[in-house]
Amino acid sequence: SSTFTFFVSKYTLLYTKSEDWYEVYDDHQVIRTLDVPWTREDTGILSAQIVVKPAAVESAERKMQEQCLNYLIGYNLDNEASDRLDELTFTRRKLTSPRRQELKNRNDKLYTTEPWITSSPVPNDCQDQIKRNHPITLHYMDKISFSIDVNLSACPKVLLQYFAKVMADQGLEYDTDNDLVLKVFGREEFISGDYALSSFLWLRHCLKTNQDIHLSVVSVSQLEEETVKFVDWPLIEDSSNQFSSHHNLCLERDHLDIVMISLWDCHRYLRVKLLGFDIPKLPDKCPQTIYVKASVLFGSKVLSSVCSSPKAFAEEVLWNEWLEFDVLLQDLQRGTKLGFTINEIPPVGKDMVPEQNKGKEKLLYFVNLNIIDHRSLLTQGPNTLHMWSYLNVEEGAITYQADKLSTATNPDKAESVAITFLLDSYSFPVVLPDSLPLSNNSEPPSSATAQTPLRNYAPPGFLSPELNLNRDCLKRFREESILYCSVLPHYLSTLDWMNRKIVQDVHWLLGNCNPEELDVIVALELLGIDFPDMMVRRLAVQRLESLSNDDVLKYLLQLVQTLKVEPYHDSFLARYLVRRALRSKRVGHFFFWYTRSEVTGCPYFRQRMAVILEAYLLGCGQAMLDSFIQQVKAVEVLHKVAKTTKSLFPDKTDLPISAPLRLQELLRNSQLPHEFLLPFDPRVKAGRILLDKCKVMASKKKPLWLEFCPMPSPITAAPVGIIFKEGDDLRQDMLVIQTLMVMDSIWQERSLDLNLVPYGCISTGHNIGMIEIVRNAVTIAAIQRSVGGTTGAFRNDALYEWLRSKGPPEEIHHTTVERFVKSCAGYCVATYVLGIGDRHNDNIMVTNDGNLFHIDFGHILGNTKHFLGMNREHVPFVLTPDFLYVMGGAKGRSSLWIQDTCTRAYLSLRSHSQLLITLFSLMLLTGIPELSTSEDMRYLRKALQEEQSETEAKEHFLQQIAECEKMGWTVQANWWIHMLAGIK
Repeated sequence: SSTFTFFVSKYTLLYTKSEDWYEVYDDHQVIRTLDVPWTREDTGILSAQIVVKPAAVESAERKMQEQCLNYLIGYNLDNEASDRLDELTFTRRKLTSPRRQELKNRNDKLYTTEPWITSSPVPNDCQDQIKRNHPITLHYMDKISFSIDVNLSACPKVLLQYFAKVMADQGLEYDTDNDLVLKVFGREEFISGDYALSSFLWLRHCLKTNQDIHLSVVSVSQLEEETVKFVDWPLIEDSSNQFSSHHNLCLERDHLDIVMISLWDCHRYLRVKLLGFDIPKLPDKCPQTIYVKASVLFGSKVLSSVCSSPKAFAEEVLWNEWLEFDVLLQDLQRGTKLGFTINEIPPVGKDMVPEQNKGKEKLLYFVNLNIIDHRSLLTQGPNTLHMWSYLNVEEGAITYQADKLSTATNPDKAESVAITFLLDSYSFPVVLPDSLPLSNNSEPPSSATAQTPLRNYAPPGFLSPELNLNRDCLKRFREESILYCSVLPHYLSTLDWMNRKIVQDVHWLLGNCNPEELDVIVALELLGIDFPDMMVRRLAVQRLESLSNDDVLKYLLQLVQTLKVEPYHDSFLARYLVRRALRSKRVGHFFFWYTRSEVTGCPYFRQRMAVILEAYLLGCGQAMLDSFIQQVKAVEVLHKVAKTTKSLFPDKTDLPISAPLRLQELLRNSQLPHEFLLPFDPRVKAGRILLDKCKVMASKKKPLWLEFCPMPSPITAAPVGIIFKEGDDLRQDMLVIQTLMVMDSIWQERSLDLNLVPYGCISTGHNIGMIEIVRNAVTIAAIQRSVGGTTGAFRNDALYEWLRSKGPPEEIHHTTVERFVKSCAGYCVATYVLGIGDRHNDNIMVTNDGNLFHIDFGHILGNTKHFLGMNREHVPFVLTPDFLYVMGGAKGRSSLWIQDTCTRAYLSLRSHSQLLITLFSLMLLTGIPELSTSEDMRYLRKALQEEQSETEAKEHFLQQIAECEKMGWTVQANWWIHMLAGIK
């Protein structure tokens, strides 16, 4: 390692293994720990071939690459890379390995032509169409178009065989040297793979909407290349920050052999000498008295805290005071943080005693440091960290538990508080030894497992009274691991993670768990805020490995958020997400936007999200990069237009007649790309903007209604419509829509199709985003206004008459009523379970064919909106007299149809209550105001009647329906007030 240190500035040390070049990267690596191909010479000496090369010079190609990456990420990582072995640079190099491995295994054709499929049963209303042959029209360039009748249980290759036969019969030539693939005409969507045609989402959509199916036959060679052109670093060993066992590091060796010390040989307690802090610029409102609290943190848990003596607040405050913790150095785990907060002591009033102020201290600044760094080294010596100001919820900048989870320092060094402290120093690097071997044949440890016995949670007799683990126990453990895994989160939450013996035993247990026997819900739970341990999280990620791309997409929003829980940038979860994003363009597209949104909006985890996003972009391929560049450019242009529009029309609701013309002028002069894929749906491409159809919407944030030309298609296609919003955090809407999709998948598995409309919605940055426009739909308020102005809110037959006008003369079709009942039931259940509030007639819509759906999810989990100090909502969900009238309940009483559909849907969700609660728990990390504490989960548990029997739960929901029927008039009154006052 000393030789490496000498050469590090001018040379690179490389060795070959399995035809790849690897670099000796870490200053503290010992050559013998590397997986270098060794040979034994005649003299008996082991030797390995190490190549010394001059360090690479920054090339023009590399600089262009960095500019491209910085633009796509929305952040310049090179501005923060201070040292080749700091966590940022080290992580960049570590993530090279999973990227290169994934690219080596990637099938370019499958990657380029990945289909959008589903494993859900075919909906009942499509069953008849599935059983008979269905016409599909194939197009090949401008040479030929023809239709064939195909059974939808056939695979895409059957269509290609028909195509080849027809071309031969017609004597037409086509590209036979390259693979052919079927592409949906007018969409970036492929019909490929060995799946039944009925499994493809687009074909199901066409069946459901009675739409003709048109497919293009294209040569794979004509598709955009997905080649990776970026210059990459040489590989480094995955174990480059792992060290030998304690035995190889212990101090019993000859002192001349010592190059590093095992942390387990450090028998003293952790302590820190607080030197002081200084602040370049005093705040406008200075506190009088402050103190510093130093804490040992593990995840969000405070394991030990010590407070300094109080001092008067000033530009510079000095302590020179040792703070000692009741935590032994040898018990520290990877991920243990040292946290500092500066707290204000409120002044004592005339009639108060100091004791009355306890618990009223205000947190002013915070910063954290990993005690065991990213290379498993103990942090030593003097440190200066720049602190974050603690912002409250009202200031709109809080991120849940950032004061405990984030190890980022404030980049604004010129303005931020700098705290200086001293940690004990040693003559050598102090390292945390490797954990015990985790192979299936590893011997169990001999120590006792926990002060909370595992037998309390494991199957009876699973462990001996002394908890002395052995091979027989391991066999029994494997046999009954399914039962054990179900209680794993509960058990792990009871452990003392600052007891090294306990942690060793638990790591052994986790290493012998079969990940496949872990329920996916349990795996997601183990990735939550309560489980920062590396081996716990490794087991959870191993379980996720077998998920399909559909399931990864289902949970991707939460998985990106849980990166915030990881103690270090490089983690099993980060590697997993990068690999899955590189494996699937569908996953990669949404991974890009979910991660980029956090880069721009969350400073506490900006560097982490940026370096992980960079690892993905380096391997996603040129076609994806070109697409992302167009999308980012479109978002930037529209963001600028939206901000200008808001400044032109500052009034809350009223808009002048000239507003559309001013917007169109701004758009005409903008540099919008000629075409771009929609961030919320990469299957749809927006073309030239249709200026005459664009307008400013009359609500507080002045969202933009924008329409674009669709891609060419043989059938008449509606314009591509988006609503662009600036000033709103759309992550809450994204969560609700994602949950609606999860609910829909639960119902579809039970052959219950409730016609939900989970329209596209995505946050593309901090408080900016896009929403899909749903065509052929209007708000309930618009329908009511059309039949009687504001008094239309009290017309029970208004909706019925409107739907009747959209169908055959003088009647309302049975299919329309059925679709209305199902969709109404679905949204009744969904809005009740999720506690969606502020339900007025401007955020409930209905399509021409009777499909009801809700929009605008600004209030969730029972948070209701008030007007003039009064709660505007008096019912559990919206089931009004005009809705019941459509269903045939002219007398205001619901039919058995709606009751049966609602209760079936509700009971189906109850059986998946833990999944819904876990998904919402993981989204706590976003810092959404209405999802900011674990207490917010109480609403979900109560709504799902977790502690009640199924019979009691069914009766409970029937009572909610009855309450809606009884109080429906109050909803109509609210809707009338809403239209009268123009409340939004």
